[in-house]
Amino acid sequence: MEITPNLRAEEIIAALDDDQREVALATRGPVCVIAGAGTGKTRAITHRIAYAAAIGTMDPSKVLALTFTARAAGEMRTRLRSLGVPTVAARTVHSAALKQLIYFWPTVFGGRTPDLMNSKTAFLTEAINRANLSGELRSTSRETMRDIATEIEWAKVSQVAPIDYLDQVSERSTKPRIKPEHIAQIYVAYESLKKQEVAIDFEDVLLLTSAMLEEERAVRERVQDQYRYFTVDEYQDISPIQQRLINAWLGSRKDICVVGDPAQTIYSFAGATPVFLNTFTQRFPEAQVIRLSTGYRSTPEITFAANALLRNSSMGQELTASNDHGHRPSVDGFKDETAEIAGIISQITALLSEGTAPQEIAILARTNSQLKGMERAMNSKGLPYQVRSTERFFERQDVRDFLKQVRQASVIPTEGATWLDELRTIAQPYLTGESIDGIAALLHLGRELDDDEGFSPKTLRGFLREVEDRVTQNNPPTMPVVTLATLHAAKGLEWERVFLIGASEGILPLENGSTGTTEA
Repeated sequence: MEITPNLRAEEIIAALDDDQREVALATRGPVCVIAGAGTGKTRAITHRIAYAAAIGTMDPSKVLALTFTARAAGEMRTRLRSLGVPTVAARTVHSAALKQLIYFWPTVFGGRTPDLMNSKTAFLTEAINRANLSGELRSTSRETMRDIATEIEWAKVSQVAPIDYLDQVSERSTKPRIKPEHIAQIYVAYESLKKQEVAIDFEDVLLLTSAMLEEERAVRERVQDQYRYFTVDEYQDISPIQQRLINAWLGSRKDICVVGDPAQTIYSFAGATPVFLNTFTQRFPEAQVIRLSTGYRSTPEITFAANALLRNSSMGQELTASNDHGHRPSVDGFKDETAEIAGIISQITALLSEGTAPQEIAILARTNSQLKGMERAMNSKGLPYQVRSTERFFERQDVRDFLKQVRQASVIPTEGATWLDELRTIAQPYLTGESIDGIAALLHLGRELDDDEGFSPKTLRGFLREVEDRVTQNNPPTMPVVTLATLHAAKGLEWERVFLIGASEGILPLENGSTGTTEA
């Protein structure tokens, strides 16, 4: 995308709708934007920054725009660059915190800078052993490890120390699938192991940076001088530790614009809460509240159904669809899970035979465990699929092990074999069990690159360079197959045909009885 330097202020806001224009014109904080799905919130907030820079209200080099995924941050940088403001720092909360922590570590903490863990799996495995729980857990499958990691992450972002975990989890309406006392023991061993190995995880980055800014006046003043204007996207999914960090960055100033939708809170299990969005005007009584209500993503039929649900829950922003009419959502009832799976498999088979591309079909559920039966059915019918997880693709242990072998093989290529043959040979042992979808996707990427005339050099090293680019962009490879995913993993993605399974009372959404809130 090309840079358009020196855009005039009126040109920046010319193509916005009325609600988006109101956001762009609100150049001084505090501002709270309630934005429903597909209403153009990214467009609105990037144009707000560009417009404020054009009229001299903001210095773009002192703007910190915070998002929650590397891909969203990259999209925001691209849009800001096209609007003539390439100097804005658009980052994830974690990357912004990490950059500051590493920079100030020598002067604040001293000693060796700790290693940042890309994955908790190895540390959790050792922590389980140290806690003498290997026999008790019986299984250390990827799903079990994910459950343990999720609990520890919830505790840390909620600022719950290991010693307080059992008391805090007993007050929660949703309980972990693994015994809380086991989680507590693993949590203690995990923290001890990290200290011993001089390592930190992503939650530590937030905790340490927050403490550093709160306790070190000189550091706080330098950071607050560097960033004077803040934009926070997906504000409904802020956790307590993230809010603490934002407070430290902001200080006593009020130049902050938050964007969110309480109806889209889906990370409650990981410590996120819409309470900070819902109480924004209590903390900033003078805040300007703007609502984006025109949906550009969905059809009127989908929007009507969503509005009906929102009306029931008294949450979020009702939308008006701007798109043409499409298919009405259908609600199918089944007597049990077996009948539901059979019914959906039958419908998918019919769609494929009618010519629907498999990559345009998705099966979504609230939890990974709900997808297991569907996976078995897809396998038995020979229907290709991939499971999309919230786990970062390139941080998966099987993917890391596979790519390590590819790097080793790239040093001295096998004589008489093409690079793609070598890749297939390395992949073969991984094409079973839980690893099959990830490694198959990398193998598919290899085949696509081999067919691409523009791909050069056609070697394992060339393949690794492409993978490294994708790691940087958080852009995992995919396959032209049906997608199975949880609602959390599907956020921000689109398909032509979507099946939402297990839509039963109390499960979708999950009812949190003690708080009266719901989680998608």
